[in-house]
Amino acid sequence: MNTLEAIQTRRGIKHYDPAHRMTEAEIHQLLEAAMQAPTAFNIQNWRFVTVLDPEVRKQIRASAWDQAQVTDASLLIVMCADKDSWKKDPARYWKNAPQPVQDFLVPAIGQYYSGRDQVQRDECMRSCGLAGMTIMLAAKAMGYDSCPMDGFDFDAVAKIINLPEDHVISFMIAVGKGTQPAWPKPGQLAYDEVVIRDHF
Repeated sequence: MNTLEAIQTRRGIKHYDPAHRMTEAEIHQLLEAAMQAPTAFNIQNWRFVTVLDPEVRKQIRASAWDQAQVTDASLLIVMCADKDSWKKDPARYWKNAPQPVQDFLVPAIGQYYSGRDQVQRDECMRSCGLAGMTIMLAAKAMGYDSCPMDGFDFDAVAKIINLPEDHVISFMIAVGKGTQPAWPKPGQLAYDEVVIRDHF
């Protein structure tokens, strides 16, 4: 499946075959693809919590309005990010770059993020969004369906997965074998309404 086909055919699927299991190799392939998503300063702040334990899934489902895809999908990924990744040995993000590049960019990371809590959080959300879309398109190319989710109690899920204090949850993604097709697209806005040339 080419990229444009994956974009056109990817839909948020709610109903999954609970008996289907993804292999460890497939999960690894999917998350390796996610790790190719871009991040500012290459800080790679996303952290992917793969929830496979049925009991943990049940707890999360109870905190997610009892949505069936939480337990029925083959894989549930809690998309998290480390808000402090920018200051955790930042030299490692540029270790393979030429020395002049390292000398310029590594100090710039701290200069950009230090003391800017909202910027740190915004970066987490952007990074998870980019990685999440990569996951959903890769899943489609691999023959799987997916569903992005933000309909859950973020604080409750944070406790369930033992989220560190310096991390934040962005959203979740269910991945698996869909059993029902999505509805027809309910209403796409017109191209001219959402594409603005040069200025509003």
